[in-house]
Amino acid sequence: MKNRFLAVFMALAITALVFAGGGRDEGSAAAAQDAEMTFRVGISAPINDPRAISILEFGDEISAKTGGKLKVQVYPSGQLGNDGALIEALALDSGTVDIIISDTSNFSSFVPKMGISALPFLFSNFDTAWKFMDGEIVAEIEKELLNHNMRVLAHYDNGFRCVTTGSKVVKTPADMRGMLIRVPENPVYMATMRALGANPQPLGFSEVYMALKQGTFDAQENPIPVIYNNKLYEVQSYLSVTNHTYAGMAVAIGETVWKKLSAAQQQIVAAAAKNSEKGNRNMNKKMTEDFIVNLANEGGMTIIQPEHQLFVDATKNVKNDFVNDYGTELLKRLDAWVAANK
Repeated sequence: MKNRFLAVFMALAITALVFAGGGRDEGSAAAAQDAEMTFRVGISAPINDPRAISILEFGDEISAKTGGKLKVQVYPSGQLGNDGALIEALALDSGTVDIIISDTSNFSSFVPKMGISALPFLFSNFDTAWKFMDGEIVAEIEKELLNHNMRVLAHYDNGFRCVTTGSKVVKTPADMRGMLIRVPENPVYMATMRALGANPQPLGFSEVYMALKQGTFDAQENPIPVIYNNKLYEVQSYLSVTNHTYAGMAVAIGETVWKKLSAAQQQIVAAAAKNSEKGNRNMNKKMTEDFIVNLANEGGMTIIQPEHQLFVDATKNVKNDFVNDYGTELLKRLDAWVAANK
């Protein structure tokens, strides 16, 4: 009896040790789930662009909060490819890039509805544009990007797009008739320029400066911070403040990369992205206000305030070109949102 009791006691003791050891192993396994990774970030703009500055701040925050396990390495100026190539690389999980920052409408090559925020003259100011980008319509559309290995973490700002020219003054759409203008490879931007009478042709941003210098194009269109930061005033003489399109930007991470992170790391990355979003937006707004003066004073550009309503009228039917892509119901929701937020 005594021996039987001792055997039972020993069996229970061994079982307890096994479970205790299992508990320690599970704890170690959970800790091991924290990934060590340096995110490769691809952008088409130079390192002094607000999107580069903000994503570096994002990198500082995630590094500090993960004890250096998560970091970023930024590859600017199209080193990993232009916007179209970056989006394709992320979608196809090529391994060349982990995070990209690009105009939201550039993602329309995979989800056509992503172009909706770029329709002309939707917003008259930054606050309204930001409200839309943070709203339900955009959130619903961006869920579809998950099917293409892309998860949007935040919306950076790129400002309102304006037209610059080398020799021709643009005051009305009639002044743009037949003008060869560089645009991104983006269906909404191209449709907008065609509605204004211009002849839009796509070209990677890293090639724009030289193309303008050589006279390959008559004009280009971009937000004021981009025009100033990339010294386009050296090869363009006139800035027409058309503000024809708001350029919101998506900070997107590969879904396969996201799933490699622990739940705690995902929370840190998501929060840091939103924190950098706020700083980025304020930075772009201030740059837009400040740099228009700099373009005139430092860059020697002639600043033109065009007949705005003529541009609005000329582009009012652009959205009809995208009924098949967006659907009538979505366009009705958009119209209702715009009307309610004027």
